[in-house]
Amino acid sequence: MSGAALDRESILELINNPSAGQPALVEGLVSLSEQIQPSGFDLSLRRVDHLTSAGRMGHASSDRSLPESIILDFGDDGWVFLDPGTYLATFNEVVNIPLDLMALARPRSSLIRSGVSLHTAVWDPGYQGRSQALLIVHNSDGFHIQHNARLMQMVFFRLVQPLQRGYEGRYQGERP
Repeated sequence: MSGAALDRESILELINNPSAGQPALVEGLVSLSEQIQPSGFDLSLRRVDHLTSAGRMGHASSDRSLPESIILDFGDDGWVFLDPGTYLATFNEVVNIPLDLMALARPRSSLIRSGVSLHTAVWDPGYQGRSQALLIVHNSDGFHIQHNARLMQMVFFRLVQPLQRGYEGRYQGERP
């Protein structure tokens, strides 16, 4: 059905048996059995960067610059402590959105219940890459997070009709 969210079986089919010429919907999985959900797929944490400068957003793409950041190291136990503030979460998985799908993502409820928010953009048809999201620690006591933790659920929606041309922006093919 067009315009509907994909269910577990449809997502698994696109991961395990992609159509000819199309890569798997999600690659670089940590644990398919843990990450697949009834109506989506959980993305897991590869890296955390602490934002350390101002960004810039102008009318033209040339007037856009991203803030500088510092990559935080996970301890020997795989954990890192985050003070209150803004961070950039990079995910393990590479997503390959076909021209007949788009995706949205929401944070896992444990983040919200811990005073942490996660903000994302739209995954357009045709986008391929390893995505990032804004992670904000609001909790005044900070937050502990582990490498490979599942942070957000990506929900895929079938378009009414496939596009002829998909995403061609500056983040196409990103692999931070």
